[in-house]
Amino acid sequence: MEAIGQRINVHPETRLTVPDNAPGTGRPAVFLDRDGTLIEEVHYLSDPARLRLLPGAAGAVRALRAGGFACVIVTNQSAIGRGMITEAQLHVIHDELNRQLAAQGAAVDAIYFCPDAPSPADDDPAQVMCSERKPGPGMLLRAARELGLELAASWSVGDMLRDLQAGHCAGCRGNILVCTGKGSTQVAAAATSGVRHFVVADLAAAAGVILGNRGPAAIPPFPGTPAPAE
Repeated sequence: MEAIGQRINVHPETRLTVPDNAPGTGRPAVFLDRDGTLIEEVHYLSDPARLRLLPGAAGAVRALRAGGFACVIVTNQSAIGRGMITEAQLHVIHDELNRQLAAQGAAVDAIYFCPDAPSPADDDPAQVMCSERKPGPGMLLRAARELGLELAASWSVGDMLRDLQAGHCAGCRGNILVCTGKGSTQVAAAATSGVRHFVVADLAAAAGVILGNRGPAAIPPFPGTPAPAE
């Protein structure tokens, strides 16, 4: 099993830019939200003993990586900014996440997190485009630079509208709302957001959509297009 990269993004000093690799030269990625997408939703998770992978999540990660996609977790962790947990505690939680994935023969390529608490800037479009905190694209852009990823061939998957918005702002090829976690409460807002996206049941279904939409004309009309039934 290859090593798992832990990536910490705290108030970056460098300007966020799209990576320099030419179109078609980088590896495609799937940017995965953590809570409610990959693992069970736990309000401000602070105890690694409460971490549980969602059914089918490890298999979806295995399939995506076997299909040539990097799997990168990008997660808002405002519990740090709120003083509820420390970065050290978050690392312990992510160690447990990596352990549970490995137990099922899966692994992610990297974990990026933003520790900032919400602020008025979250509602300012100009500020969002420069933000690490989703719906800003900062974590995705940084991962693309550091890991040599091609954003135009990549996907964002999550259970919140902000996950779709982050992928849209980063220039991802597609965005998928999963109905696990809080996803079922986000369908209406996502449909009127103007962000192109699919709506599917869970991460396993999202992997099926991604792996089945490789061609340049394969993606159907948006926004809010339900994925075809298996």
